[in-house]
Amino acid sequence: MKRVLSILSSAVVFAALSTNVAIAGPGAAGHHDAEVAYGKPGDPKKPARIVQIRMGEGDGKMFFAPPIVEIKKGEQVRFKLINGGELDHELVIATLQENLKHAEEMKKNPDMEHDDPNAKRLAPKKTGDIVWHFTKAGEFDFSCLIPGHREAGMTGKIIVK
Repeated sequence: MKRVLSILSSAVVFAALSTNVAIAGPGAAGHHDAEVAYGKPGDPKKPARIVQIRMGEGDGKMFFAPPIVEIKKGEQVRFKLINGGELDHELVIATLQENLKHAEEMKKNPDMEHDDPNAKRLAPKKTGDIVWHFTKAGEFDFSCLIPGHREAGMTGKIIVK
C-alpha cells in the first residue's frame, strides 16, 4: 500500500510540474517544432532575410526599433537582436492575444526564463538571434514581456503578406 501511495504521489507531483511548464512558455512553448498561427521555428542552416531589431530605453520610454516589420508569406527571417539599453529586454513573437496572456503570467513570475524558438531574452549590451519561418499571412505581435516593459512601449507588429 505504501508503494502505491508513493507512486501516486510522484504522479501527482509530475503532473503538477508538467502543467506549470506548459503554462509558462510563450506561443509555441512546449512545441518547439510545431507550427502555430504565426509560423514555425526556422532552420538556421537555410537562407534567411536579416532583420535587425534594437531594444532599449530612454526618455522614460522603452522601445523596439523598428516597431513594424513587413514580411512575405513563406519567408524565413533571422532577427538580429541588439539590446543597446541598460536593462534586460526580450523579444517574444506570438499573436497579440498570446503575448497579452503571457504578459499576465510574467507579472506573477517576473524572473521566468524563456527557452523557446520564438523568444530571446538579452542582458544589457548583448546580442542574439531568432530564426523564424513565417508560413501564414496576418498581423502578429512582438513584445518585451518583462513586467512593465510592454506598457512602457516595448511592443511591435509583424505584418506577413
